[in-house]
Amino acid sequence: MRILVLYSGELGRKVIQNLINPSNFCVSCGELCNHCRQARKPYANLIVGIHEFPEDLPPFIEEPGQYLPAKLPACDLILAIGIHPDLLGALPEVVRNTGAKAVIAPAEDARKTPAGVLEQVRKELEAMEVEFEAPKPFCALEKSGKPIIDAFVDLGFGKPVLRIELSPDGKMFVGAGVIRDAPCGSTWFVAKKLGWTDVSGYKETVSGAHHSYPCTASMDKDPQLGDTVLHKAGYIIREAVEEGMEEAKKEKARLLAAGGKETSSSMS
Repeated sequence: MRILVLYSGELGRKVIQNLINPSNFCVSCGELCNHCRQARKPYANLIVGIHEFPEDLPPFIEEPGQYLPAKLPACDLILAIGIHPDLLGALPEVVRNTGAKAVIAPAEDARKTPAGVLEQVRKELEAMEVEFEAPKPFCALEKSGKPIIDAFVDLGFGKPVLRIELSPDGKMFVGAGVIRDAPCGSTWFVAKKLGWTDVSGYKETVSGAHHSYPCTASMDKDPQLGDTVLHKAGYIIREAVEEGMEEAKKEKARLLAAGGKETSSSMS
């Protein structure tokens, strides 16, 4: 898969770093870092191009072409993250120039990604038989039967999935492993903060870690969600932890039913 990233703002920078996975990307543990992210494969080789747009562009852009790069590389997937609404509307032109087969344009701020613009882009791209998703937020992305976008999710990016390990009495988190990461990389941060904390206080632990990362989603009320996108992202990671806890309990029950011994080993 060849990925082209067009972005503006902090979320785009985090997504790029998460894809590349450099050793200094996550600093959650400081001097106690055990380099848990080294277990995850880097995908720098999949990125064929990166273009950052300035954040201080005019409110209205009549000729988007003047801000688009003169030459963009051929690609399969375009990640359009936080770019100006008028540049967002020019994505079909970018697709024609790059031969892209899919576009993901996360909608984390209604001001930058107006619903009307996204719907127009969706219609144009679908008419071109190009896959399109506008997850709100980016960490809501799931597989939906679209081959290129599903392949991106299969790399390990989208709606978080965690593997949770609990203490034998079920009262403590022994550790958490990341199966699928939020595109911004926050899932690893939350997983690390869960280790050796009380299960009874998991909501506070998850919320604190999610805010401390920090999440870059908008804190303005979104008219479609009826809530802030930041809160939606917080619910998503909390649900991922809850689902991981349920799986851990089921696994324990299966072991006990089979007469097996429960073992405990720390996870990253």
